[in-house]
Amino acid sequence: MSVAGKKYKASLKKVDREKKYNVEECLKLVLETATANFDETVEASFRLGVDPKQSDQQVRGATSLPHGIGKSVKVLVFAKGAKEKEAQEAGADYVGGDDLIEKINGGWMDFDKCIATPDMMGVVSKIGKVLGPRGLMPNPKVGTVTFEVGKAVKEEKRGKVEFKVDKEGNVHTVIGKKSLGADKLKENLSMLVGSIVKAKPANSKGIYLQTITLSSTMGPGVKLDVNQAQGLVS
Repeated sequence: MSVAGKKYKASLKKVDREKKYNVEECLKLVLETATANFDETVEASFRLGVDPKQSDQQVRGATSLPHGIGKSVKVLVFAKGAKEKEAQEAGADYVGGDDLIEKINGGWMDFDKCIATPDMMGVVSKIGKVLGPRGLMPNPKVGTVTFEVGKAVKEEKRGKVEFKVDKEGNVHTVIGKKSLGADKLKENLSMLVGSIVKAKPANSKGIYLQTITLSSTMGPGVKLDVNQAQGLVS
């Protein structure tokens, strides 16, 4: 068995897979079992009581985490004229139009987030097949297609995360890096839970937040007490 495998097996012994932990216990275990020699990412996985096959039960949105995600975010903006300057002044790493399209078509992908002004979407659509599968296609539903590019760039730089329900009714998203520590991760989690609760479809029946599991990149999943987690935002 590899060293990583031995570490994972040891981590599993610390977690009761049937128990639902309160937030503090859950985060403590997640951090204790993040034993890799790099700054592991902490992710939250939600099982929602929705039917994703129904168009009126889609769950999608974005939220700015109070402490960011613990890493620098490279932001690319498709804009021109005054909006190009606004994006640059807000701290965008790359701003342009056809020149960036050409670079991306050539295989360059050195950015984490992509924003576009509405008038540039005709240009951006040329690389939809490249950006889409990577979750980078600008979308007005999450605030990445907007004329308020300065505001959008600053939000992305601070650590804005997007969430979208998959075909199985699950949402997976990042709440930060291990190095943020339990207190900051708790506040990020609180913001995320609140945003997902607000995104509940009007036609969703029964229990909406069914399960929440936290985990690090290399660690086991730790189940969170959903009722206690909801109490963070009530």
